[in-house]
Amino acid sequence: MEILTLAVSFLLIALTFVFLRRRSGSADNLPPGSFGWPVLGESVEFLFGKPEKFVGERMRKYSPDIFKTKILGEKTAVICGPNGHKFLFSNEQKYFTAFRPHPMQHLFRSYKPKESAPAAAAPTSFKQTDESKVIRQPGFLKPEALMRFLARIDATTQQQLQKHCAGQSVVQFYPLSKTITLTIACQFFMGIDNPERIARFVKNFDDVTVGMHCIMLNLPGTIFYRANKAAAALRKELIAVIKEKKQAMAGGAPLHDILSHMIVASDPSGKSMPEAEIADKIMGLLTAGYSTVATTMTFLIKYLGLHPEIYERVRAEQVAVAEAKKAGDLLEWEDMGKMKYSWNVISETMRMVPPLQGTFRDVLEDFTYAGYTIPKGWKVYWTVSTTNMNPQYFKEPERFNPSRYDEGEAPPPYTYVPFGGGPRMCPGKEYARLSILAFLHHVVKNYRWEVIDPNEKVEGDMMPEPQKGLPVRLYHH
Repeated sequence: MEILTLAVSFLLIALTFVFLRRRSGSADNLPPGSFGWPVLGESVEFLFGKPEKFVGERMRKYSPDIFKTKILGEKTAVICGPNGHKFLFSNEQKYFTAFRPHPMQHLFRSYKPKESAPAAAAPTSFKQTDESKVIRQPGFLKPEALMRFLARIDATTQQQLQKHCAGQSVVQFYPLSKTITLTIACQFFMGIDNPERIARFVKNFDDVTVGMHCIMLNLPGTIFYRANKAAAALRKELIAVIKEKKQAMAGGAPLHDILSHMIVASDPSGKSMPEAEIADKIMGLLTAGYSTVATTMTFLIKYLGLHPEIYERVRAEQVAVAEAKKAGDLLEWEDMGKMKYSWNVISETMRMVPPLQGTFRDVLEDFTYAGYTIPKGWKVYWTVSTTNMNPQYFKEPERFNPSRYDEGEAPPPYTYVPFGGGPRMCPGKEYARLSILAFLHHVVKNYRWEVIDPNEKVEGDMMPEPQKGLPVRLYHH
C-alpha cells in the first residue's frame, strides 16, 4: 500500500512538473536574463536606476534583442531595438494586449460590484473598456474635433502665460507648465474651468503620477501611500464634478466634452457607467494628458534656454506665423502645419528626455522572438530606452540637434517612437502636439530667457522632473 501511495504521489508530482513546464515554456528556451531577488525581482534597479542604464546593461550582458527580468511583481520580457518595436506594434491583439502594472491597477481601480450582487448586475462591458477606447469612440481626438478645440488651447495658454509671467523676472517653468496643461486637460476632458479646483488637482496628480510605477508598500511616508491618498482625494473631487455635470446636462447643457459622453454612455443592457468608474477613467485620462505634456514643455524651455541659436530659429518661424495673421486672431489648424522646425525641436526634446519611458503588455499566447519563447501570462515591456540614445541610430546622441529630423534626414523606422505605434499608438498624440506648439508659439514670441542652473538635477527616472522646478531669468520682448 505504501509503495502504491508513493508511486501515485511521484506520478502526480511528475505530471504537475510537466504541466508547469508547458505553461511557462521550456526553461531552456526562455530569453537570457535574471529574475533578481525573491519577491522584489529587479524592481528596485528598474525604478531607481536610470531606465537607459537598466536596459542598456542587460542588453550588453544578455542580448541586444530581448532579455527576461522580473519587475513590479511580473515575469517580464523586454523586447529591444527597432526590430523589437516593429514586432510589438505589428502583433497587438495577436500576441499582446494592454496591461497596467499593479500599482496603476490599484490607483485607477474601476468600479467593482459587491460579491453579493447578481452576476447580471456587473457592468462587464465597461470593465473591459480602457480609457484609450473611451476617447477614441466619440472621436474627440480626431483632427476635426481638435480643430474646434484649438482656439481654446490657444486662448488658455495666452491667459496662463500672461497671469504667471507678466512683470516677473524669474519664473519656475515646471510648475507653470503643469498648471497650463492641467487647465487645458480639465477643459477638454471635463468642460470645467475653475482655477481653485485645478490648483487642488495639481499636487494630487503629481503624487498619483509618481505612484503609478512604484513598490506597493502602503505605509505612511512611502510613495505608494501618498499616491493612494491622492487618488482617493481626486476620486472624491471628480465624483463631485460628475454630479455637477449631470445637473447641468439635465438643464440642457450640450455634450461638448468626454465626461458628458461617459455619463450618457450605456452598455448593451442599458445600464449607465457608475460614477466611481467614470471618475477612475477621467483620472486616468487627465494623468495621461497632463504629466507627459508638462514634462516636454518644461525641458523644451530648458534646451531652448541653453541653445540661443536654436531659440532664434524657432522664434523666427513663430513670428512669421504671427505676422501672417491679423492682430488678435487665434491660432488655426493651418498655422500648426507651418511650425515644422519647431516640431523638430520638440521631437528632439522628447528623444533626450522621454516624457514616458515605456509601457507594459500582457502576453496572450506563447510566441517566439529572436529564437526565444515567451510564455502566455508573462508581460512584455516596451521602452524607448533601447534606441533613443543609441549612436547606431542617432549620431552623437548626447547632442541636442533638431536638424536630425529634417526632411531626408529622418531616423530609421521604429527607432524614434515617443508615442508608441500600431493599434495602441497614443491616441492623444495630436492633442499633445497642438498643446505644446501653442505653448511654444506664445512663449518665444513674447519672451527670451536664461536657465539659472544649467546643471539642475533631474529627479524621477520614470517621470523626469527638474529638482528646483526649472527657474529661468525671463526677459520680455
